[in-house]
Amino acid sequence: MKSIPESPVPEKSYKDLEFLSSHEARPVRILCEMIEPEQRFEKNRVQHTIVFFGSARSVDSVRAKEKHEQLMKKARQTEDASEKEKLESYAEYTVKLAKYYDDAVELARRITQWSMSIEHEEDRFYICSGGGPGMMEAANKGAWEANGKSIGLGISLPFEQAINPYCTEELSFEYHYFFTRKYWFLYPAKALVVFPGGFGTMDELFEMLTLLQTRKAVKKVPIILFGTEFWNDVLNFDSFRKWGVISESDLDMFQITDSVDEAFASLVDQLAIYNEIRQ
Repeated sequence: MKSIPESPVPEKSYKDLEFLSSHEARPVRILCEMIEPEQRFEKNRVQHTIVFFGSARSVDSVRAKEKHEQLMKKARQTEDASEKEKLESYAEYTVKLAKYYDDAVELARRITQWSMSIEHEEDRFYICSGGGPGMMEAANKGAWEANGKSIGLGISLPFEQAINPYCTEELSFEYHYFFTRKYWFLYPAKALVVFPGGFGTMDELFEMLTLLQTRKAVKKVPIILFGTEFWNDVLNFDSFRKWGVISESDLDMFQITDSVDEAFASLVDQLAIYNEIRQ
């Protein structure tokens, strides 16, 4: 006669990591990346962000000087004229990019100091970056230097390191899906500051410009492009207008500057509307 077996003890589906990592559970994972950040933002009274975009490959001026010396040493040692020219150019632009890193630190620091002076915590503006190295690190570092909180919206990539150490721990996130991360970049954003960067930077910039142009984003979002030489070298915005693919007024959606003072003053002036609404 067969003995009575022990009763099964099944795992709850929401505790089953194999299931949660499966193709079928993708909608559940997406919902998690939408809902959990919202819960944390509410807990920390974060309603307004100022998003900094820029190259993950930039370094500060001290590290840039070291890198410049290494590259120039390599250039002197090579006999290949083409390779020598590439190394010298890379060395030059490493130093140029570093200036923008330092400016990003200073601008984020000043914004955070100003924001912390706002009486009601829920009315403050928090620096938000992609959480990685380069210009993202610079933004979080500036907020950290001002003894303020900042946000890091990280993404799991096979070639990028973890969240930079300047992000506030309770406001550090790790996303799997780019589109959920983009949502949290743009939904609470009240301003964008875009430093020199590559494809990812351009992707985020043009996404916001498109949302504003098509009025899918009804709020006013100041956009500052920092680094006149870079932006004029990389993109000819006036050609968009000349070819008739954008309107003249579309060029008013952003401003280009090299000045931390100008960028700071412009942001404070345009963001004052949020405090006026409360009063």
